[in-house]
Amino acid sequence: MNLRRDVFQAIADPTRRTILLLVASQSMTAGAIASNFDTARPTISKHLQILTECELLTQEQSGREIYYHIDAKKMKEVADFIEPFRQMWDDRFNKLEAVMKKYKNK
Repeated sequence: MNLRRDVFQAIADPTRRTILLLVASQSMTAGAIASNFDTARPTISKHLQILTECELLTQEQSGREIYYHIDAKKMKEVADFIEPFRQMWDDRFNKLEAVMKKYKNK
């Protein structure tokens, strides 16, 4: 049975978020990524598989090595989805700040 992975379930895991942060600055091999964690390499491989299935990472073979790259287009889709919520909360906090200033001045 082939389950389709959800991008938000993928980024909910702190290890996967850390992997995305690592790969955002430079492409890395699975071994280089795994060296940043105190977990077994197969565990990191599973995380990489999930991120790849969600299209947050892409793979590029270079000789015997596979390098992982962040997929900026997919990350932008995630950011675009979240943006209206960020704006909504910014507006709410700005209104709360205005109310607080009003009461502070009284």
